[in-house]
Formats: sequence, structure tokens, C-alpha cells
Amino acid sequence: MADLVLAESAARDAADHALWLSTRGFDTWSKGRNDPVTSADLEVDGLLRERLLGARPAYGWLSEETADSLDRLHARALWVVDPIDGTRDFARGRDGWAVSVALVVDGQVELGVLAAPALGQVYVATRTSATLNGAAIRVSGRTEEAGMRLPVDPQFLAARLWEQPFEAEALPKPNSMALRIAMVASGAADGLIDARMMNEWDVAAASLVLEAAGGRITDREGQPFAFNKPEPELSGIVAATPALHRSLARRLTDARAALQRAGIRIERDGPKARPDAAED
Repeated sequence: MADLVLAESAARDAADHALWLSTRGFDTWSKGRNDPVTSADLEVDGLLRERLLGARPAYGWLSEETADSLDRLHARALWVVDPIDGTRDFARGRDGWAVSVALVVDGQVELGVLAAPALGQVYVATRTSATLNGAAIRVSGRTEEAGMRLPVDPQFLAARLWEQPFEAEALPKPNSMALRIAMVASGAADGLIDARMMNEWDVAAASLVLEAAGGRITDREGQPFAFNKPEPELSGIVAATPALHRSLARRLTDARAALQRAGIRIERDGPKARPDAAED
């Protein structure tokens, strides 16, 4: 309970500070292709590190904005942090970003907090409960694909990848992957699929929010997530109500096969044609 109080307090304060920074101006640059970062990301990262590790110096640390150290592999408990998940929305003055804090113990998430101050939302989860602004949440319970709601771009549903038409509704999506997962947890959406490689900090806190709300989340192969790995990466995501998870995973498998036949590989930023595709 003490760790949960610490994590929630730190996430709320960091989110409020990030919101304040969004009105004061900040610098923006690129860490790589289609990978922006702001001075606010780094400032919030430092604030969280000071609060969380200052109170729990024996815990490990994994954050998008801190140089990784494999010393964390020797820690049984680990903070997994994304200071501003959804940096693109933050930098553009939009509201689809959140501060994400998770505590991982022995490779599994034990508590998670998502604080999205521009939306007025705070998600908190333990192994047994998930709340949004203090009220318990549950997944929608939808059992059929027809009419299901997904936080994706409309062109994703209209793509020629699908062997069967995707009879679903595209919802406006935040840039934050964690908030998209949280939409499924709260019942605002019914599922989410993404074949791209991700990092542990992208989904750690949100994965527990969804599971504690009665949903199911795995990688694109249907395998449960494990955290605090030497390479902190995850192979895509399938998040949904329990009844829809299998069918969405099957759709993602079929789509990946179609892309492979077309000579298109999946990268972090989406599908990209291979230079040698014409020779295949």
C-alpha cells in the first residue's frame, strides 16, 4: 500500500508539473526518425526519479528518458516509467498524453498509475482493482466483432489487409498507447491491436489497468508480457475484452502474413516496404 501511495502521489504531481510546463513553453527535438522528445519529458523524468528512487533507493529504474543500466536486472522491484507517454500530442498542445508509472516485481506489474491531467483522468491499478478518478472500472463485455470500437485511424479498418471486412468503429485515438489501452479498460473501447515493436514503459502501467478491469492483454503472438528483460521490448499488442481477444489476435496474425507476402516489414513507425521486395 505504501508503494501505491508513493506512485500515485508522484505521478499526479509529475502530471501537474507537465501540464504547467505545457503552458510555459519547452524545447522539442528528435531522438530519431519520428521519435520526438521535449525538455518537459526530461524535466518530468528527473522529478519522478527523485521522488520514486529517493523513497525506494533499492528499487531498479527503467525509463524512456533515462540511459538504461543493466544493473536493474539485479533488482527484484523496479520502477518502469514513461514521463510523458504521447509526446507528439503534448508537443502539439493536444490532450492525449499521460504520465505512466508502474512497479514491477519479479517480472510482473504489481501496481500502475496513469495520470492524464489535460483529460482530467487518473487511472490506478493493483492486482485486484482498477479505478478511474476513484471509481471502479470494467471492460465493456462485448463479445462480437460487429460494431466493436477500436481507438485506431479509420484507414486502419479500411485497409486491404483483412481477409474479412472489419465491421468496427474507429474511435479518436490519443497519441499515448497507455491511454488507448486504458480506453479498453474503462469500457470506452472494446479492443486494440498493434503489430509494432514497443518498449516496456509504453504499456507496463496500462497493462495492469486493463487486466485488473477484467480485460486480456498479450503480445502479438498471444504470449503474456514479462517485464525487466535485458532488452526491454515487447512484440506488439493485442488488448481486448476476454471474448474478443482471440479473434483480434487472429486478425493481427493474418494482417502480418499479408504484409509479409507483399514484402512489407513492420517497424516501430508502421509498415515499410523492404528495399528488396521486388526481388522476392
